[in-house]
Amino acid sequence: MANPLYRTIAENLREQIESGILKPGSQLPTETVLRKRYGASRNTIRDAIRWLATLGLVETKPGQGTFVVKKMDPFVTTLVADPRTGDSETYKSEASEQNRKPDLSEVQVEIQLASANPKIAAWLKLPEGSQLISRYQKRFIDDTPWSMQTSFYPRDLGVEGADRLSDPADIEEGVVKYLAKTLGRQQVAYSDLITVRAPNATEANFFNLPQDGRISVYEIFRTAFDQAGQPVRVTVTVYPTDRNQFMVTVGEVPGRKGQPRAEDRDA
Repeated sequence: MANPLYRTIAENLREQIESGILKPGSQLPTETVLRKRYGASRNTIRDAIRWLATLGLVETKPGQGTFVVKKMDPFVTTLVADPRTGDSETYKSEASEQNRKPDLSEVQVEIQLASANPKIAAWLKLPEGSQLISRYQKRFIDDTPWSMQTSFYPRDLGVEGADRLSDPADIEEGVVKYLAKTLGRQQVAYSDLITVRAPNATEANFFNLPQDGRISVYEIFRTAFDQAGQPVRVTVTVYPTDRNQFMVTVGEVPGRKGQPRAEDRDA
């Protein structure tokens, strides 16, 4: 049985996209042009475009037209690593290993009531009325927005001597090492809760996600613990699903030191 006309049109456009005739970021011909080219009705052309959109090949921008989606080169994040190493150091080293260029925005710091973040407060085991220090950054890989990260700390850590947590500046040695040196609070373990959800408006705008909702975001809640088993921070990281992959390795692979190589992750 022959394909319906909209599928035939969509397959023809798909071949042009995959062969490079229609390049990533380029605009598809207008609906009027496509109707004349294929001798099809408006609804048939729109069905063809919708089918291409479901495959993630095109996106329609209201008032602008339909464009070929730029393919993302996924960045691989290792979720299980030495807990004594801070997240930012791991991010930078993995980017270097994958021959990618990492970059971070300036740190935004806020003092918040724990009651405004009940889930975070519970994970930090904070009593009612406590305050949190939040440190927020945007992350980029090869100048492309890759993730958004907010770390929450009990404000008592600042009172006890880790006053740089409240300073809106990068802590060059990393917060993990800073807390170990300043307060003797060595991070020895962490646990991750991983969820998937639709992006909110701020996230969709920052990551430049299509408005059709076909790209979700991962949200990872990482709770870190010190040598006494007390939680010292909760880090919430949001990653769009179209440009991120995760690696988890349990145990040591015989004959290999450290984490899997970048080339192994593409298998």
